[in-house]
Amino acid sequence: MHQRPLAATGRSVSTIGLGTWQLGADWGDVSEADALDVLAASVEAGVTLFDTADVYGDGRSESLIGTFLAAHPGHDVTVATKMGRRLAQEPENYTRDNFRAWTDRSRSNLGVDTLDLVQLHCPPSAVIDADETFDALDALVADGAIAAYGVSVETCGQALSAISRPGVTNVQIIINPFRLKPLDEVLPVADAAGVAVFARVPLASGLLSGKYTSSTSFAGNDHRSFNRNGEAFDRGETFSGVDYETGLVAADELAAALPDGVSLPAASLAWIASRPGVTSVIPGARTTAQARSNAAAGSIDPADLETFAAAVVDVYDRRLRADIHPQW
Repeated sequence: MHQRPLAATGRSVSTIGLGTWQLGADWGDVSEADALDVLAASVEAGVTLFDTADVYGDGRSESLIGTFLAAHPGHDVTVATKMGRRLAQEPENYTRDNFRAWTDRSRSNLGVDTLDLVQLHCPPSAVIDADETFDALDALVADGAIAAYGVSVETCGQALSAISRPGVTNVQIIINPFRLKPLDEVLPVADAAGVAVFARVPLASGLLSGKYTSSTSFAGNDHRSFNRNGEAFDRGETFSGVDYETGLVAADELAAALPDGVSLPAASLAWIASRPGVTSVIPGARTTAQARSNAAAGSIDPADLETFAAAVVDVYDRRLRADIHPQW
């Protein structure tokens, strides 16, 4: 697994990380034993970045990671958590006192004195644009509660605003074959500024798994059942905001351009990781097989993906750009 610098932190993180939203049981039930096995399989495969949030399972994901890391000293894993969704996403809730309370809770869940990296969890644009936000984050760094901070965003405009802040370590944004706008608008600017980029929702909530059909059903407590049109939270977090049936057709077209022996999810992850300016890709996993398969994508030679890369642009332009590009 290749490792890339995490901006100016002195840390390096794997090109394929692990997103742990699934371990919070917001994608259907995942037992504690299975969750710990996913974490172990990922580390064994070379993953050194876990991405989590204080609201994933109301802290369950953080606590499971804390349990795992306590049992594996010397793990060399960077944990990037997120905060800001424990209250309504309204600017007045993003206060210094709330930041302190949220980070203290995450420190307790993870069992650490200092959080490696805390990201604001898709806050309103007004929060990203406010000097007070970053004064409060700088204070947490000065106090030793957090080592570094970044911002998880929904739009390219929000990413650019965050990147302009000198203390920002990373931005986290949706990048996948169904969401190409950040390639042109965000990655070059982040690279020039020395800001790391985490590509989230890389498999479009499973649409790029190659396993789903029109008849696929999801559990009632799976956001792919209850948030397809943004009923519960940001629409872009579910299937990258792509209409499900349209996404199935697009995925089939991409699958027709795969190199021999490479699956659609592996090609998608490897393609994202090869984009200049991407630091790490953070797919989720509910099973050890998924975790190992995701990590293995980090060893695919980008030169083997030329046909697939061309298909990504073609399919996006023909099927998705008109609907997706203007939104984000």
